[in-house]
Amino acid sequence: MSSILNFLHKKVDDSTSDGSYRRPVIGISANRKEGVSCITDPYYQAVVLAGGAPVLLPVTTDIHALATVVDRIDGLILSGGGDPDPAYQNEEPIKEIGDVDTYRDEYDFLLLRLACNRQLPIFGICRGHQVINVAFGGTLYQDIYTQYAEKVLKHSQKKPREIATHTVLLTDIPSRLRQAFGHPEMLTLPVNSFHHQAVKEVAPEFIATATSPDGLNEAMEHAEYPVFSVQWHPEPMAVAGNEVMLNLFRYHVNQADVFAKAKALHRRILTVDSHTDTPMLFQSFDPGRKEGGKVNLPLMEEGLLDAVFMAAYLPQGARDEVSLKEAYTYAMERISKVVAQTALYPGRMGIARTPEDALQLKNEGKKAVFIALENGYAIGRDLRNLKRFKDAGVSYITLCHNGDNDICDSAAGRGEWGGLSPFGKEVVKEMNRLGLMIDVSHAADQTFYEVLKHSNRPVIASHSSARALCDHRRNLDDDRIRALASQGGVIQVCLYKGFIHEDADKASLSDVIRHICHIVDIAGTDAVGIGSDFDGGGEVTGCRAANELMQITMRLIAEGFDAGDIAKIWGGNLMRVMRSVQETAADGG
Repeated sequence: MSSILNFLHKKVDDSTSDGSYRRPVIGISANRKEGVSCITDPYYQAVVLAGGAPVLLPVTTDIHALATVVDRIDGLILSGGGDPDPAYQNEEPIKEIGDVDTYRDEYDFLLLRLACNRQLPIFGICRGHQVINVAFGGTLYQDIYTQYAEKVLKHSQKKPREIATHTVLLTDIPSRLRQAFGHPEMLTLPVNSFHHQAVKEVAPEFIATATSPDGLNEAMEHAEYPVFSVQWHPEPMAVAGNEVMLNLFRYHVNQADVFAKAKALHRRILTVDSHTDTPMLFQSFDPGRKEGGKVNLPLMEEGLLDAVFMAAYLPQGARDEVSLKEAYTYAMERISKVVAQTALYPGRMGIARTPEDALQLKNEGKKAVFIALENGYAIGRDLRNLKRFKDAGVSYITLCHNGDNDICDSAAGRGEWGGLSPFGKEVVKEMNRLGLMIDVSHAADQTFYEVLKHSNRPVIASHSSARALCDHRRNLDDDRIRALASQGGVIQVCLYKGFIHEDADKASLSDVIRHICHIVDIAGTDAVGIGSDFDGGGEVTGCRAANELMQITMRLIAEGFDAGDIAKIWGGNLMRVMRSVQETAADGG
């Protein structure tokens, strides 16, 4: 072997021996010229300088191949190139449009969709900026020189790409762009310019973060998702030594690193969503398909979510004997539907009754479904029904819903009992004996305290949030959160808009994180979890379905939570309560 090869082999072995070489993997979408997938060197050079590991993603429309690749990267850069086909905006092309490559268009939009589904951080450059805008519902000028109403700067420079030819004005709001640059006081920024198309209307939920002096959009970002883009080409400027432009790539690589850590954590820990209303959709629902609903196997697999509690929900109805019997029958029918749906895909999912069941299913590569009963109305006035529900697989029972019942007063009720009814106190005692978790979400404030008084085991609030941040009767105030925590219980922060923000239209992932942090601040990390209420109205901007729950993990990492605390929040606390309740029952109460 030559001395040159020996030198190279030793260089590799010395550099990779301690495992510290691992960098976030940044996929870069390829351009296509004469049938060749290619990219200019500064794209990957800038990623390397920023601390990432670049991978060129060849232009293909094979979805399975693209999905496999996207599963293995930590961040995506959508690169520049020719004009997107105006057909994606339902427009006819004008004569001034440039080169259109419909094959690359299809590739870019497929790639972007796959990356978004998996919550990857995304950075769009020039054409990538425009593709992102169209994909999220914005519009483009096909040609700014003929379609833009104002006088236009020269946006197609002849000078080398590392040279700036005009400035952009940064929007005077907090933004990822300002954060990335590391200069919050910066107002203007010199940039290069190589385009004749441009963003016209910024996509919904995106905010404009920079404009050129002629008023054209130059940068944007999503309000909650880690997606941002610029119209100029920062990569040649970054490689030429422009630290401000290199900071864009450093920011993206850092976001990709957070995503990689979140993904690795989800693969290691048990992640549990404590409340979904998916059984309400079972009349026309297939858990193996991503059609309708916010919780199904494809979404759980994309988001690396291990387990969900599916609640057999029934509204509060009349309390005569006939109605109570019908309520019990209906609840049992809902429960049987959960079991039947799960049985459709035995190789991908299964019913869990204990934390150990869920862990076993995860180890087998399957998703776990716990069964819950939402509204103790189904119990009627017969304590024996509790055992029947337990035998059917129910793990927790929400004592009431929106209305008082024979067990207790509801937060939406008239205060019939002043808390628990005499029968309700027997229900609490029997649930303790059987090892059924007691859920106080929907319960009136006085009911809450009486449950804690009469239960000898920890109690859960399966889908409630902090009243201090959103003054809603369904949320728990600080005193109740502390009381719940003092007895070992847990409050599972809900993603229902009206429980997260007093102006429901403004509810966002950022608000959800504030609720989690508030509960941690007043009661500790042992007191909080996540119960989305998906398919029952739960969703916020930035987290709308099971695959997007990964965004919570990414935010918690960014907030400084360590892996142990995140594991508690993502199911550890709830499973601790479940074990406590079930072990006590196994020991004879």
